[in-house]
Amino acid sequence: MLALALLLAGGAATGCGGRATTHHKPGTSHEQASGSVGTLLTATDAGGHRFREVPAEGAPEVQLTVRPDSEDGWNLQLAVKNYRFTPDSTGGAALPGAGHAHLELDGRKLARLYGPWFHLPAAQVPEGAHTLTVRLYADDHTAWAVAGKPVEGTAQLTATAPGQAGGHSHGDTPPPPQAPQSEQADRTVTITVRDGKVSPAPARTELRRGERVALRVTSDRADTLHVHGYDKELALPAGQEATLTLTADRTGLFEVETHTSGLVLTQLLVR
Repeated sequence: MLALALLLAGGAATGCGGRATTHHKPGTSHEQASGSVGTLLTATDAGGHRFREVPAEGAPEVQLTVRPDSEDGWNLQLAVKNYRFTPDSTGGAALPGAGHAHLELDGRKLARLYGPWFHLPAAQVPEGAHTLTVRLYADDHTAWAVAGKPVEGTAQLTATAPGQAGGHSHGDTPPPPQAPQSEQADRTVTITVRDGKVSPAPARTELRRGERVALRVTSDRADTLHVHGYDKELALPAGQEATLTLTADRTGLFEVETHTSGLVLTQLLVR
């Protein structure tokens, strides 16, 4: 009976696409809602994440502030209350006032956020007026909610064509040369994303602790690269190579994926 109940619970769950990923705790998946905090509602967000309702008193809160960046795009600040970001436990149980956030542009998910600051490149925002939304989630990917509504904050943003006053959009300016970064690395991993496929096929990149690795990625669509566990991000302009170099100073298995397309690029195995 217990095995049957667990089987039914697993089949009925909904989440982030149905695949287990290495940044989860062992034995968990995006669909599993293993926490007991609050009340799981049948209502979901556009991505199928169920709402986890908690009392208004002491509930998480978030406010979003958008500031133009002098070089490119905008800097976003999430001012949270009764909440903390917990990137290391993503995929675990829902703990009170903890988790991560999702960033949406006009209802379309752009990125998953693991801290109070995020840089939004101009290349990811079409010309015109837009609404940015940040929504708070628990570690098990359920959305925190109060009175049946998700805990979120919004802000307005207007993007103008490059060269126009107030646009703060320098999408046509090529990025600075990336070669010096990769030359300083002990290992270089070159990855191409085209038509939703990753080349070469995702595999494990083994590193010794303390080594520097350069991730050189070219994507045919604008996206954001994220290294789980290290909480490192890199904007990926469409059709342009971008490089992220980091020191592997933590041991373990860390997944590298794209935010918008949700593709696994590689796994860093640091011993």
